[in-house]
Amino acid sequence: MALYRALKRLGQHFLHDPSILRRIVAAGEPLTGAAVLEVGPGPGGLTQALLASGLARLTAIDPDPRSIAALQPLAADAGGRLTLIRGDALEIEPSVAGTRVVIVANLPYNVATELLLRWLARLDQIERMVLMFQREVAQRLVAVPGTADYGRLGVLAQRLCTVERLFDLPPGAFVPPPKVWSSVVRLTPRPDRPDATHCARLEAVTRAAFGQRRKMLRSSLGALGVDSRTLLDTAGIDPRRRAETLDLAELDRLALAFGRLSAASPGRGTA
Repeated sequence: MALYRALKRLGQHFLHDPSILRRIVAAGEPLTGAAVLEVGPGPGGLTQALLASGLARLTAIDPDPRSIAALQPLAADAGGRLTLIRGDALEIEPSVAGTRVVIVANLPYNVATELLLRWLARLDQIERMVLMFQREVAQRLVAVPGTADYGRLGVLAQRLCTVERLFDLPPGAFVPPPKVWSSVVRLTPRPDRPDATHCARLEAVTRAAFGQRRKMLRSSLGALGVDSRTLLDTAGIDPRRRAETLDLAELDRLALAFGRLSAASPGRGTA
C-alpha cells in the first residue's frame, strides 16, 4: 500500500489499522455479491479490506490523483472488481456503482455532512451506508428531542433512515491524527420514509424551526411565509414550544400542515 502525505485541504486522515478496518467492513455486511461505493479511499487501507469481503464490485471515488495512482496496483489485482474514479463525490451519483449500492467510507470531514445530505435525497439508489464522521456530527445524527445536539440534521436523517452510532475512534487511530474523535455510523433507509414532496416540506419546516431554536415556534416558523399560528393550530402543536422539543411525529404533522396551507395560498411557502 503506497503511502503519501495527507492534504489538509482535502480533509485527509488515513486509517491503516487492520482490526479497525475489519470492524468497519463488518458494519456494512452482508457484502457478498454487493455493489459498494467508497469515497475518499486514500492509499487504500479500507479498499483492501472491502475487496476481501466478497463483494461483487467496488467503485472508489477520490479527487486526489495520488490516491488513484496508489490504487492502480490494487485494481490490477482485483480481477475487474475495482473501478477507480478521479472526481468529486458531490458531483457523482451513487448509482455510478450500481442500481442499489452499499456506501462504506471514511469520509473527508470537510464535506461529510454535505455528502450525507446529498445521499439522503437519493436513497432509492442506496441499500445502506456505513460512514465515518467527526464524533460531534455523529452525536447530532442520533440525538433525541430535548437535547442540545438535536437539530435539523438528525431529524432528516432519522426520518429517512434507521441511524446507529456503532463505535468511536480516538485521533491516534488516524494518520495524521485529527483534532477530534471520530464515530462510525450506519444508516439504513426506512421502508416508511416519506416521498420527495414531503421531504421538501420537512426540510423547510426544520430549517425555519431550528434556524431560530431559542425562539418559540410561533416566532421561528414565521419564516415559512404562512401564518405560524394557523400552521401550529392545524398541526395541533402549542405555539409556545421550541423546535428542540418536537419529536419526529410532530414535525411530520407540521410538514403536512405546511403543505396544506401552502396549497391554499399559491405563491407562498414550499409545497
